[in-house]
Amino acid sequence: MAATYHHGVRVAEINEGVRALRILSTAVIGLVATASDADAATFPADTPVLVTNVTASLAKAGKTGTLAASLKAIAAQCNPVIVVVRVPDGAGATAAEKAADLMAKVIGTVTPEGKKTGLQALLAAPGQLGGVKPRIIGAPGLDGDEAVATELAAVARKLRAMAYADVPADTVAEALAYRKKFGDRELMLLWPAWKHFDPDAKQVVNAPAAAFALGLRARIDQETGWHKTLSNVAVNGVVGTSKDVYFDLQSADTDAGLLNAAGITTLISQNGYRFWGSRTCSDDELFAFESSTRTAQVLADVMAEGHMWAVDKPMHPHLAKDIIEGINARLRTLTAEGYLLGGSAWLDVTVNETASLKVGKLTIDYDYTPVPPLEDLTLRQRITDRYFSDFAALAGGNATATA
Repeated sequence: MAATYHHGVRVAEINEGVRALRILSTAVIGLVATASDADAATFPADTPVLVTNVTASLAKAGKTGTLAASLKAIAAQCNPVIVVVRVPDGAGATAAEKAADLMAKVIGTVTPEGKKTGLQALLAAPGQLGGVKPRIIGAPGLDGDEAVATELAAVARKLRAMAYADVPADTVAEALAYRKKFGDRELMLLWPAWKHFDPDAKQVVNAPAAAFALGLRARIDQETGWHKTLSNVAVNGVVGTSKDVYFDLQSADTDAGLLNAAGITTLISQNGYRFWGSRTCSDDELFAFESSTRTAQVLADVMAEGHMWAVDKPMHPHLAKDIIEGINARLRTLTAEGYLLGGSAWLDVTVNETASLKVGKLTIDYDYTPVPPLEDLTLRQRITDRYFSDFAALAGGNATATA
């Protein structure tokens, strides 16, 4: 088609080149809790609610159930963004019926009208809250059943989040047996509970470890990054542990050593109170560490969400080159900042054949190496005589013998 006549200057805007890939916020908590006396307008049942000021939200959180206690535990660590889903209390004629009904409400479902309830409501949060996606999820005080912990892991997998759950056990042996029920990389199990002072009860009480883990995980993300595990960071607002956990930094033959070896994060008192353990419930050694799982999750979202701009653009070699250069630029930055040990992207010609390219399918490969935690440090101590060699000289000795 011939160009129309124009006497002057034309500007053609060419929108090509490398796009910066933005790192999404990871310090967003998804909290499922109960509170029958909470303000219903602020915390409507089975509805994701965005909380940006944890301390201010406590005035509306009521005093019953798990909501206020969980918010206080989180607030003791930091002030993160929280997506709260309040579920109704369990109903029934007996304690067992109430417990079963509560468990069903926590796990949640999708109603005939399409409304998601309980844990499933966290999946609706991005659509209802302007794209805010929970990355750290839990139901402290409500997760003491295998079915709830299993669903926590399932929801975390869909959100590409990490779930933290308490182990319902009285002994180390019971905790180890419970751990064998799971194989999810998105789940970290915690044992035992913390102790903290409850100003309402005016005494020291047990508190779910998961509530403090949610807040601490968000704090680490804010201050250090998602590549640092939960382990060995001082926890605020606790005064002890609900069970005695034998810990010795120089021995694996301890309660803490057994729990960590099985993939359970425990609690210790060493220069303050700390979570001790960096492992998930993964049945794949590649994702045994919490940091490895979170690195995979973050990269998957960064790479996918960061390339929406490229979908449906004309598939020219320049477009493929821009995508590869954009991924490599982000991987170089993450490596330089210490989030990765390295990574690179490339186009595999054996995969991108003519038959695929002509129907609009382009495949870009990239690899990366996550940063593992220093879990096992060995210091080799040797005894030697070699420092006697200059003893006399250093002592001011005289080589001449006296008569």
